[in-house]
Amino acid sequence: MSGKEIMFTPTQLGAIGIKNRLVMAPLTRMRAVAGDVPNPLAKTYYSQRASAGLIITEATQISALGMGYPATPGIYSAEQTAAWKEIVDAVHAKGGAIVAQLWHVGRISHSSLHPQEGLPEAPSAIAPAGQTYGADWKLHDYEAPKAMTESDIARLLQEFKQAAQNAKTAGFDGVEIHSANGYLLDQFLQDKTNHRSDQYGGSIENRIRLLGEVIEAVSTVYSSDRIGVRLSPYGSFNDIADSDPVALFTAVIHKLNTYGLAYLHMIEPRSTSAGGNDQHDEAAPVTSELFRALFKSKFITAGGYDQALGEKVLEEGLADAVAYGRIYIANPDLVERFQQNAPLNPYNRKTFYGGGEAGYTDYPSL
Repeated sequence: MSGKEIMFTPTQLGAIGIKNRLVMAPLTRMRAVAGDVPNPLAKTYYSQRASAGLIITEATQISALGMGYPATPGIYSAEQTAAWKEIVDAVHAKGGAIVAQLWHVGRISHSSLHPQEGLPEAPSAIAPAGQTYGADWKLHDYEAPKAMTESDIARLLQEFKQAAQNAKTAGFDGVEIHSANGYLLDQFLQDKTNHRSDQYGGSIENRIRLLGEVIEAVSTVYSSDRIGVRLSPYGSFNDIADSDPVALFTAVIHKLNTYGLAYLHMIEPRSTSAGGNDQHDEAAPVTSELFRALFKSKFITAGGYDQALGEKVLEEGLADAVAYGRIYIANPDLVERFQQNAPLNPYNRKTFYGGGEAGYTDYPSL
């Protein structure tokens, strides 16, 4: 079967049936309204893209302290959950499937975003290099986070469980646990950011413990075949790194295989130039070639794919589905455009983050 034929063949991601192999990647858009509630326009935005095999929502914080950027939505309050339910219902009405990406940013935050909770939290009290946006939408130097205690970790597990329950109340087909891109769970995995000496630090076995406990907590709400995990080996975004990524992520995948997950979602390594143009990091290995064979269930790959590259990776068996990001922002009917080999709308970076309808719900369909 050709890559294009595979792309439009239905399959199962665990218990989640998808009608094609195009996945809308999680895309932070920073348009939430007061109370970290999804923007009313999000109902239109997501339902416009319901022809995707699967929609993964923008990263959605599980708690106030899990927030890392202004105007990102949460899934920890009744108001947030109600808004997500409207979005899920709209996607389902168009025959789409949608999962919520559960997120805690850890140290990639600023205390102005959660003044009542204070400093960001992380595995260790190590400040990231660089700056981030505070609640005033202005750049601030990163703060040294507070190192999480075991009671903080116990609370975190409850927050993940409650967020999963809220996602289920909203009707999501499943959830994706965000353990990539230098955010909290990734900070526990990688030894540049995890300098702990307790059961959550030191050895690889200890550093992957928390991810396993999060999966187990979420599995009390959703069956494990409705849970996905996102990883980013070799990613350097958010000042993250590990001294032996092959050993680390091989061990992570072996652990994930014990849970019977719906899928593993892995990001090809990327670097971002000063001008904001994303480029492949030529020095890093191809993640799908390195790790896909280790994972025993369905595999989603992401990272700058166009139609031809997506078809190629499917045809070569290196992935079961391909996640598209920026081109999905600009092409709500990406599935139909790929089917017809139609030209794509160009995306406008200036409208990626913040704002209203422009660059969000006003991109034309064929």
